[in-house]
Amino acid sequence: MEGYIKFFGTGGARFVASRQIRATGGLWLHYKGTNLYIDPGPGAIVKMHASKEKFDPIHLDGIIITHKHIDHANDVNVMIEAMTDGGFKKRGILFCPEDAVNGDPVVLQYVRKYLDGIALFHEGGHYVVKDIAFSTPVRHIHPVETYGIIFHLNKKIALISDTRFFDTLPLHYNVDCLIINVLRSKPITKSDAVDHLAVDDVIEIVNYIKPETVLLTHFGMNLIKEKPDLVAERIKDITGMNIVAAYDGMKYEF
Repeated sequence: MEGYIKFFGTGGARFVASRQIRATGGLWLHYKGTNLYIDPGPGAIVKMHASKEKFDPIHLDGIIITHKHIDHANDVNVMIEAMTDGGFKKRGILFCPEDAVNGDPVVLQYVRKYLDGIALFHEGGHYVVKDIAFSTPVRHIHPVETYGIIFHLNKKIALISDTRFFDTLPLHYNVDCLIINVLRSKPITKSDAVDHLAVDDVIEIVNYIKPETVLLTHFGMNLIKEKPDLVAERIKDITGMNIVAAYDGMKYEF
């Protein structure tokens, strides 16, 4: 094992985030000697410190926010303060879309000076933090600027963040392990004002990519009621792939 991903939350969207039916704390990625925090949503700092396994934010080398919605970026400012020891140790890189820091920003001005830098995402972008290289292959369809991530590690691991399905989406994520945000079971039609993925979209993506492992996360209210484990089994039966419904506190090792 050279790395792992710790799930500090597997809930998604406003109702789950506000009621905390599942946690919305995001992900901690560790690879070799490098640590990144991804999408620190509401409760990220609390869930991290409440973990039985010790996670110290001072060991973070950077923070990623795939987009600026509350369920993905609510705790970004406190996480920056934690990573920089209250701002007394200037360090770390913030990776984010441009609209997270400009216009109607979610990253406060005063914490920005604590960082070594801010790297803005763009379509086809490539980024490196110590042992971790990653890319943002395509901009997603979502109300705010949003990107998925491919991590180029000892295997290729992708996070398909929030997006409406579009025909070329699967073409950009030819990876070994796929982490995918799936909001609901009911299909999302063109007339629905919901720019997220549903179970039928996941099936189409998985059938095209055929990854070794698929980790489902970012569940909405209705999907949680339908029990994510059962939904994962249904997708597994249809696709024949290894489908796992992530749960709060889960650790995926690779």
